[in-house]
Amino acid sequence: MEFSELIRTGQAQAELLRGPEAPPLRGTLCVTGHHLLLSPGPQATPDLWLLLLRSVDSIEKRVAGDSGTITLRCKDLRVLQLDIEGVEATLNIARSIEALSSLESVITSFPFFYRPKGLRLGDAWHFHPPERYYKRVARETNAWRLSEANEDFSLCPSYPRAVIVPRAVDDDALARSARFRQGGRFPVLSYHHAPSRTVLLRSSQPLTGPQKRRCAEDEALLRAVLAGSRPGARGFIVDTRSAQTAKQARMTGGGTEAKAAYLGWKRLHRPLERGRPLQESFVHLVEACGDLEQSMDHWLSRLAGCRWLAHVKEALSTACLAAQGMEREGACILVHGAEGTDSTLLVTSLAQLILDPSSRTMAGFQELVEREWIQAGHPFQLRCAHSAFSHAHPKHEAPTFLLFLDCVWQLGRQFPLSLEFGEGMLLALFDHAYASPFGTFLCNSEQERCLCEVRTRTHSLWSGLNQLKEQRKLRNPLYVPNPLALWPSVEPQSLRLWQGLFLRWTRPPEPSEAAWEKVWQIVTDQEKTEGSQPTVSASEPQL
Repeated sequence: MEFSELIRTGQAQAELLRGPEAPPLRGTLCVTGHHLLLSPGPQATPDLWLLLLRSVDSIEKRVAGDSGTITLRCKDLRVLQLDIEGVEATLNIARSIEALSSLESVITSFPFFYRPKGLRLGDAWHFHPPERYYKRVARETNAWRLSEANEDFSLCPSYPRAVIVPRAVDDDALARSARFRQGGRFPVLSYHHAPSRTVLLRSSQPLTGPQKRRCAEDEALLRAVLAGSRPGARGFIVDTRSAQTAKQARMTGGGTEAKAAYLGWKRLHRPLERGRPLQESFVHLVEACGDLEQSMDHWLSRLAGCRWLAHVKEALSTACLAAQGMEREGACILVHGAEGTDSTLLVTSLAQLILDPSSRTMAGFQELVEREWIQAGHPFQLRCAHSAFSHAHPKHEAPTFLLFLDCVWQLGRQFPLSLEFGEGMLLALFDHAYASPFGTFLCNSEQERCLCEVRTRTHSLWSGLNQLKEQRKLRNPLYVPNPLALWPSVEPQSLRLWQGLFLRWTRPPEPSEAAWEKVWQIVTDQEKTEGSQPTVSASEPQL
C-alpha cells in the first residue's frame, strides 16, 4: 500500500487555532504519509508547523457555506482547530487524516522512516539490557543467575530473552513453572534490595483452576527465593486483585497460590483498578479539565467523581506496602494480578523508586522504564492505541503507564530534591508512549520488537533524550542524591492534580515554569563562577 493512495487532497489554504495562548497561524496546509504540515505565508513567521498524524486521537469535521472546520483532538491532550477553504478540500483532508492516523501496521509507522541528524541507528539500544542489571545483582549476592531459557520466547512471549531467577532452579523447572502461570509469566527477579537482603519479584497468576491444581516446580521456585535470602526470611504475595476477583478467576482457570502449598508465603490482596474503569477515569478527568466555563462546585464534584487521584493513592499505597515489607520487615515480595503486565509493573517500578536511590537518577530512571515496562512486556501498542478523546475504546486500552508517571510526579513534588529528572522528563515519556518518532514504545513485547526489527531499523528514544540540547528541559537543577527511602504521603491533602499535564494546553504558563528556568540560570551561573575561581593550595595563607 502506498501512502499516496490514502491522501485524497494533498494541500489547501487553512488557518490553525492552537489554543487560547497561541496566535492563529495561516498558510498552506499539506498532508503527507506521516505528518500534517502548515507553511505560513511569506509575510509571516518562517517556522513550519508540524504534527505527527499518529498523535491524532479523534477528528471532527463540519462544513458551512464554502469552507469547513476540522477539530483534531490529540493524544497529548491538545485540541487543534483547522479552518479550511473549500468544502471538498475539508472533507477530503479529514478522511485522509482519519485513514493515515489509524494505520495498524507497525513497520509503516514513522519511526521506521525517521532519520534525525546527529543520531545513528543502533545508538542507545544497548544502554539497558537485562545483563546490565544482573551484573549489579551479582555483585550483591550469588543466589541468582541470568537464565536464557526464554532465548526463543517459547517459555513466555512477553518476557525478554534473558531473565534473572534463583540459582538453585534449573531451566527445566522454569519451563514447568511457566506452564503453570498465565501467559508463561513465571516469577522472576525485579529488584534486589541489598541492605535487607530481600528481593522483589513479579509474575502472573497461577493457573490453579477449579480443581486447585498445583505445580511442584513453581512451589520449589518460591522456596528457593526464601532460601537465597536472609536466614528465616518470609514472603508476601501482593495480589493486585480483590479477594473476590481472585476467587472468581479460579472458575476460568486462574487463581491464587494456596497457603498450604507455598510455605513461608502469605497472600495480601490490594486491588488496583485496571482496564476499562481506569480508562474511563482518565476520560472523565480530561473532560473536566477541558471545561473552562464550569463553577467551582461543579469542578470539585467532577474531580472527585472521576476518581483519578484515588487511583494514584491506591497505587502509591500498594507500592509503599511492598517497599515496607522489604526494608522494614525483611520480607521477600512477589507481586502479581492476573496477566502481570499492568498493575504488577506499576507496583514493582514504584517500589523501586521508593527504595533505590540509583533509580532516581536520569540514567537509572530510564533503565527502570526500559526494564520494568518495555522489556517486562507492558503492551504499549494495545494500551496506548488511543488517549482520552477517541470515540471507540476497545477493552485493551488503559492509561496504566500514565498512572505510573503521575505517581512519579507526586513523588517529585513531595521530595523536590531527590529526583535527578524533572517534570519535563515525565511529560516527554507520556507524549512518546502515545505517539513518537522513536521506536522505543512500539509493539507489545520484546518478541514483537524482534520480529519487526525495531532495534535495527528505528532510533531509540533514549538517544534522543540524552542529547545535551534536551537535558536542560529534562533535568532537575536542584537535585541532591538522597540515599534514604522516599516514603510519600498518600493523604488526600498531599496528592495534587498534575496540572503540568492535564492543564498543559488550557492555561497560560505557570509562574513556577518561569521560576524553574530562573533556577536553572542561577545554578548554571554558580557552576561557571566556581569553575573560574582559582584553587587555594594548603600552603597558602587563607584569610
